[in-house]
Amino acid sequence: MTDLSEIKAQARKAAFARRKAAFETCRPGAAGRLSEILAGHRGVSLAGYVPIRTEIDPLPAMAEASAYGPVSVPVIQGAGLPLKFSRWEPGLPMREGPFGASVPEVDDFFEPEILIVPLVAFDSNGGRLGYGGGFYDRTLELLRARRATLAIGFAFDAQEAENLPLEPTDQTLDMLVTETRVLSF
Repeated sequence: MTDLSEIKAQARKAAFARRKAAFETCRPGAAGRLSEILAGHRGVSLAGYVPIRTEIDPLPAMAEASAYGPVSVPVIQGAGLPLKFSRWEPGLPMREGPFGASVPEVDDFFEPEILIVPLVAFDSNGGRLGYGGGFYDRTLELLRARRATLAIGFAFDAQEAENLPLEPTDQTLDMLVTETRVLSF
């Protein structure tokens, strides 16, 4: 019998292939809808991410949002730990962090109220398949226990999947933004 970790690995492999194909044909302006959503939350602290590999790029929307309120990026503290978020703005000196993601040279941590969440795959119910480290699941669980925290997945349309292999510890998204649409859950 195939266990859940094998099923997740297979789902990730298929989703990475779909994401890569979408990334290769991506046109400029993919973050336009994300900017529109964030405009409704001006001044609210948020966390985005610096894209790695074939992730859809939220940096234009983050740069726009930084003119109105604090913006941060995730910093991995270690295996099994939740993420911390360090203040970011366009042009800030960066260094390489774990997994090749850029992080600010000097940490200035704060807890955001909105998280723009990268992902490998999503479903029509707000389910999210990440890279498998559980960082966003632990972080969202922690932040949501303290206060309302909006989790906005950001992905290409091609990353949608049916029947994602999810576990009770997987945190759902509140909203999903793609290059063409917005889904609310």
